[in-house]
Amino acid sequence: MNLRPHRREEPELNLVPMIDVVLVLLIFFMIATSLRNESKLEIRLPESSGQPLPSNLAQLEVDIDASGRYAVNGQWLAGRDAAALKAPLQAAAQGRELPLIVRADGQTPHQAVVTVLDVAGQLGLKQLAIATVNAPVPAPPPGPDASPSPDPEP
Repeated sequence: MNLRPHRREEPELNLVPMIDVVLVLLIFFMIATSLRNESKLEIRLPESSGQPLPSNLAQLEVDIDASGRYAVNGQWLAGRDAAALKAPLQAAAQGRELPLIVRADGQTPHQAVVTVLDVAGQLGLKQLAIATVNAPVPAPPPGPDASPSPDPEP
């Protein structure tokens, strides 16, 4: 019979595998965020100031009608694809970094505007403006205290 007291081993918490997993996750997230494709175009969003760009600046203008046809600086193009737009836009830019103004009809297909943005990115045009018009501010609806206005006579 063995009457010696049994030595109990102290439980050991090994942190090395946990540190390895944390470092692998850290490296994964660092690489994943660096692979994110950033936008190549600098886009200026429409502003409500209503002040037009100075007319003495050289600029490129692309007009898009409701059916998706393109015009570069007022000259309508025959095709409606990126290849038909790229050559005239490149010729108009003449290797300079000019601001590009996109004027699209309100009913223009979204793909036509995306095509212009894609071609501008391929040509290295970094300054982009989307032309808008200032919409009239609608009058607030009459409150509950407002008396009904008389109907105008025809």
